[in-house]
Amino acid sequence: MKVRLSCNCRSAIAWACLAFSGGSLAAESPAPVQINVVAINDLHGYMEPNPQDYPSAQGVTRLTYGGIATLGAMLDELRKQDPELLFIGAGDLIGGSPATSALWADEPVLEALNSMGMIVSSSGNHELDAGKAEFLRQIHGGCESTRPEKACKFRGTFPGSGFPYIASNLIDTTTGKRLLPAYHIQEVKGVKIAFVGAVPRNMEKVVSARAFTGLKATDEAHAINEVIPELKAKGVNAIIAVMHQGGHTSEPFDKQDCSQLDGAIVNVAKRLDPAVDAVISGHSHASYQCKVGDLSITQAGKYGHFMTQLKLEVTPGTHNVKTITARNLPVDPQAYVPNAKLTSLLEEVRHRSGEKLLEPIGRIATAELNRKVNAAGETTLGNFVTDAQLAMTQAFQTQIAFLNLGGLRSDLIQPANSDLTYEQLFAVQPFDNPLVVQELTGKQIIELLNLQWNRGNFNPLQVSKGFHYEWDGSRPAGSRVVEESVRLDGKRVEPSTYYRVVSNLFLADGGGGLTTLKEGRQRQDAGISDVEALVAYVRQNHARGVAIGQSGEPRISMTP
Repeated sequence: MKVRLSCNCRSAIAWACLAFSGGSLAAESPAPVQINVVAINDLHGYMEPNPQDYPSAQGVTRLTYGGIATLGAMLDELRKQDPELLFIGAGDLIGGSPATSALWADEPVLEALNSMGMIVSSSGNHELDAGKAEFLRQIHGGCESTRPEKACKFRGTFPGSGFPYIASNLIDTTTGKRLLPAYHIQEVKGVKIAFVGAVPRNMEKVVSARAFTGLKATDEAHAINEVIPELKAKGVNAIIAVMHQGGHTSEPFDKQDCSQLDGAIVNVAKRLDPAVDAVISGHSHASYQCKVGDLSITQAGKYGHFMTQLKLEVTPGTHNVKTITARNLPVDPQAYVPNAKLTSLLEEVRHRSGEKLLEPIGRIATAELNRKVNAAGETTLGNFVTDAQLAMTQAFQTQIAFLNLGGLRSDLIQPANSDLTYEQLFAVQPFDNPLVVQELTGKQIIELLNLQWNRGNFNPLQVSKGFHYEWDGSRPAGSRVVEESVRLDGKRVEPSTYYRVVSNLFLADGGGGLTTLKEGRQRQDAGISDVEALVAYVRQNHARGVAIGQSGEPRISMTP
């Protein structure tokens, strides 16, 4: 069709004169469409609301957020506004889970996420807690499992997650290929949205060596950038990196475009191809909606406490995202009518788990043992758990217990008028990690303690009673432990003397970069897991009327 306009056209249509050549009308750009992406990360199998402390104007406020019934209700409400919203995950949706989910190999949580309409998730590190074969079973379904006592016990069969997992940088070393697809493309409202997944490049430090056998992780930015040409060739209209990698900021969870983000995610973000429009992150259990340069980077806390909503103005027919806005929505059970289907699922899980979950174990002599780290690096809960591990492995003549802070997943709160339950103790150590006994020299123990700064910041090991050391932060990394201060039962640890040490398998295999623990001699499986040791410790001492959990002498000191 030919259209003729006089080229003395005025203001409002003057732009149109420029769009004509030889009397032909240039095609107008299509109007942008709004795409809603809703994301969670680090759910860790938490099916019920759970309390956490958050900063507020009044100081620190304990808020009880989360739960699958509330997450489902929020999605119901958001879908009333946009039935085509895209619900995704940024990893660690399973693993490190409370007993309600862990007793059933996390199958109820995957069932819940599928019911909520999740379309894709990046893998995290905890998806691989039981190894790659079990993770693939959880994705694709089936009952052939390395955990036969848990797999398919909830429904009798297991169809799989119902949504794909992605990771551009997780490599199966047997085949040399990616274990999972690098990306997932979702078509909605006439546009293609690409989600590109990535796991932390230091996966070997956050997954036990046994579970990570046959796998390796490469650099996140490099792997994501590598697939950008392929996505462009497929005509995608927006690209979102979904990374199980994160950072921290002191800014509030709901501060728009926060600017003080720090941590590993910042370095990755700065190296991403400019074609990446936004980053949805995880792993650091933080809540933020920040920017690094012009790039939007978000994270929704942990345990289902928040849900991130991204609104993107996407132009059909081209890769042109005009605007992106982000907000973190509190998953507040008081603000929504619970989703009926998910409420029913939770009730079924609790009913079928009840006998084990509610089993009374015993009492401790204090109201609360928590994971709050003091200036020197101690926690009251860490002291308690290492004491339990030391006590319950005395048949192996153990002298020292070491524990990583990441092995503690929940505080321990003593009910006023009843015993602690199996569920409460399991929540503290949900990995059911085998305990390993071995011998280290005094020199190796000092080397181990100096490795606590090997990742750039202080990641303090928790130590058992009778063991003590001092560290000096003014010294260079690698020599911060004051050697003459390292003592066992008041006596200086001798460099050439062997000491019997117990730790969980993750640490014993050099997890967290603590490679000295792989060098011990006379290594033995203690035949008991960390949670079993904790349960037995509380039960036995309660039966004897022994008060446990009271604070004692400091175990770690810091030079002023």
